[in-house]
Amino acid sequence: MQQRTIGTRKVGAIGLGGMPMSIEGRPEEDRSVRAVHAALDAGVTLIDTADAYHRDAGEVGHNESLIAKALSSWQGDRSEVLVATKGGHLRPGVGSWTVNGRPDYLKEAAKASLQRLGGDAIGLYQFHRPDPDVPYAESVGALADLLDEGVIEMAGVSNANPDQIREAQEVLGGRLVSVQNQFSPAFRSSRPELDLCAELGIAFLPWSPLGGISKAGDLGSRHDAFAEVAKAHDVSPQRVALAWELALAPVVVPIPGASRPESIQDSTRAEELELGADEIELLSV
Repeated sequence: MQQRTIGTRKVGAIGLGGMPMSIEGRPEEDRSVRAVHAALDAGVTLIDTADAYHRDAGEVGHNESLIAKALSSWQGDRSEVLVATKGGHLRPGVGSWTVNGRPDYLKEAAKASLQRLGGDAIGLYQFHRPDPDVPYAESVGALADLLDEGVIEMAGVSNANPDQIREAQEVLGGRLVSVQNQFSPAFRSSRPELDLCAELGIAFLPWSPLGGISKAGDLGSRHDAFAEVAKAHDVSPQRVALAWELALAPVVVPIPGASRPESIQDSTRAEELELGADEIELLSV
C-alpha cells in the first residue's frame, strides 16, 4: 500500500475506523478481530479508536481494549501499526453524547487509554471535540503537557474549524500532526479544513468517509457521479469515494469504519484506483 505521513510516522494511505465494532449494532467480537486482522494483512497501519467508542455506560474504552486484543493476536509486525485514540467526548448512557475538555480530565483519560492500549506511550492522541465551556487553548494545552510527559508520542485534534486548527498548532508549538473531521461525498463542509491541512502539511483524517454506518452501503444510489465512475472502472462506489478523497491532497488518510473483513478489504484497494482529472472534477462538484 502507498504510504502517507502523520507526524514522524509513515502509514498506509487507507486506515481503519474501529467505531462500528463497539457501538450499537456491533457484531460478535470474533468478527471484529478478523476485520482488524484483514485490514492489517492488506497493509493498513493506522487504526482509529476512542475511549468513547462503546455502547453501554459501564464499558468506557471498549473499542480500545478490542483493538489491543486484536493486535496482540496478529502475527505481523505490530511496531509498524499506529493506533490513534481520542479523549474529551463521552457517552454517559442511553445513547447520549457529552463533552469534557477540562485539562485534568483529558490527562486522566489519556493515561487510562494508554493502560488499555498497552505500550510505553499512545502513538497519536487527539482532542475529540471542543468543549464550549472550556477555552480551546486550555484543552489543547493538556495535549502539550502529555507530549512533554511522554504519555503520548503525537497530538492531533478532531472536529475542529480552521481557527481552532491554527490555535492548536500555536499552543502545541508546531507539534500538531493531524486533524480528524467528518468528510465524505455527502458531507463536504470540512473542505476548508482539508485545504488548510494541505497548506500546513498536517494529516487530514476524514471520519465517516463513506457517509456513515447507516449510509455507506447505498453510497452509489445517493450519489450518481460516484456510481457512474464506479461502473466505468468496474469497482464499488465506496472504493471510488476513498480514491477521490486520496486524490484531493497528499495529506488525506481516510479512516473508513468497518466490522467485516470484506468491507475493509474493498476499502484498502482504493489506493490502487487511479482517477482521471476529469473524473476528480466530476466527483468534486
